[in-house]
Amino acid sequence: MRCISVYTKDFAAFSDVYEEIINTPLEDNEEKSIEGIVFSDSGEISEEYVTRLKTKPEVVVMKLKDTDITILQHGEVFEIFIPEPQSVIH
Repeated sequence: MRCISVYTKDFAAFSDVYEEIINTPLEDNEEKSIEGIVFSDSGEISEEYVTRLKTKPEVVVMKLKDTDITILQHGEVFEIFIPEPQSVIH
């Protein structure tokens, strides 16, 4: 699962640039900025990490309909978790 960390506590500002962030190509640990909001590719994250974070009371969990993307907000960080595409072997 790929993780993109977005450094803002402003939900409205995050919502304004979310689509552009997930469509921006990033290398591992690369950092970029859109409209003053800094975001970076945090590399591969395990499902266990996401599950542990979801149980913490200070974490807001958002699941996007029609996708497997999960967004967690805690403190001044949004973390976007994007599952890697499954490869089918015939």
